[in-house]
Amino acid sequence: MGLTDLFKNKYEKKLDEILSEMQMNMSNNYKDNAQKNLAEFESALTRFKEQGRIKEKSAAKYEDTLQVFQERLKGYSHKDQKPYWTKD
Repeated sequence: MGLTDLFKNKYEKKLDEILSEMQMNMSNNYKDNAQKNLAEFESALTRFKEQGRIKEKSAAKYEDTLQVFQERLKGYSHKDQKPYWTKD
């Protein structure tokens, strides 16, 4: 737990929790779970912003993070993966 974590509210901590789970799923190559985490993160961020649960500065940081992960997870799924035994 870093010093900046002390100043986060429970909604920011929830977003961090989802991000952490997504990164864990990505590192373990759990593509479908990582995609679900991304959708959950986006939904929670939108909801928290609309309800005024997170500060504008924090919301902007999480929006940037969302864009980064949306780009990283584009096409990141088992459906798009070709079996190893097939050739191009």
